[in-house]
Amino acid sequence: MAAIYQKFNEFLLATTVLNRLNAHLMVNRHAASLWLNEPGARLRVTAVPAFADNYIWLIHSPILPEQVVVVDPGDAGPVQKSLRNAGLKLGAILITHHHADHVGGVEELVRQHNVPVFGPIGEFSPGNPERVGDGQVVRLHELGLEFTVLEIPGHTKGHIAYVGHGALFCGDTLFSAGCGRLFEGTAQQMSNSLGKLGILPGNTQVYCGHEYTLSNLSFASVVEPDNRDIQEHIKLAGSLRERGSPTLPSCIELESKINPFLRLGTETVKRAAAQYAGHMLSSESEIFAALRDWKDHFRPSPSNAGTVPA
Repeated sequence: MAAIYQKFNEFLLATTVLNRLNAHLMVNRHAASLWLNEPGARLRVTAVPAFADNYIWLIHSPILPEQVVVVDPGDAGPVQKSLRNAGLKLGAILITHHHADHVGGVEELVRQHNVPVFGPIGEFSPGNPERVGDGQVVRLHELGLEFTVLEIPGHTKGHIAYVGHGALFCGDTLFSAGCGRLFEGTAQQMSNSLGKLGILPGNTQVYCGHEYTLSNLSFASVVEPDNRDIQEHIKLAGSLRERGSPTLPSCIELESKINPFLRLGTETVKRAAAQYAGHMLSSESEIFAALRDWKDHFRPSPSNAGTVPA
C-alpha cells in the first residue's frame, strides 16, 4: 500500500512539473507573438569585431535576455569571449555566404553549443545548416525572433540576407556607402540584389560584414563631389572611428543618400560613371559595372582611407 501511495505522489509531482513547464512555454510563445507583431519593435544588436575589419553580430532575444543569435561567425574565439564576458547563451547561427571570414568559427561554435545553423540554399556552409532560400522565413519562436530570407547573389553566387524586426543582415553585399566585390556573380546580379535591398523601408537598420565606411565614402565623394550628405557623413564616420566606435548600423534611408551603388538612377552618378567608362551607359547594370570597376581600381586619400576593402 505504501508503495502505491509513493507512486501516486510521484505521478502528481511529475504532472505538476509538466504543467508548469507547459505554462512557461506558453507564456514565452505568447510573449514572442506579441513582440513579433509589435509595431516599431527594434532589435538589440552587439558588434563583435574580428580579424582586421570584420563584424560578427550578436542579435539579442527580446524575450530571453540571456540568449543571442550570432551572424557570420568567422572566428569562434571573439564570440566565445563575448558570450562568456556578458553571461550569454548562444541560441542559433545565421550564415550569409560561404567565405572563410564569415564561417570559420561555425563548426567550433556548434561543437560547443549544439545550436541550429541556417545558411544559403545555393552554397555549401559548415555546421550542417538548414539551407534557406528566397522568401523562406527563419523562425526562432522560443527566442522571439524571425527573419525573412532574401537571395542577393553577386558577391557570391548564393549570398543571402536576413530581414526582420526592422533590421537587415546583409553580409558582404551592401556596405555603408559601398558594396561587395564581384567574386562569383555578375554585375547584373549585383545590381538587381542591391535594388532589392534599396526598396526596403528607409528606417531599416543595415548590419553589414565589414568596417569599410570611410574608404567607401572617399570613393563616393569623388563620384559625387557636391553631395552634402556624403560630406556630412564623412565627418560623423571619422569621429566615430577616432573614438574606436563602429560606423554601423547604417540605415536604408541614409544609404539612399550617400551610397553611389544605390543611386544608379541619379543623374550625377550616371554622368560620373559614363565619364569613367568613356561612353554613354544605357542601363543600371552598365552603370553599376562601371562604378564597380572604378571602385576596384580606386585608392582613397590617406585621410579617408579607413580599411581598404579586399
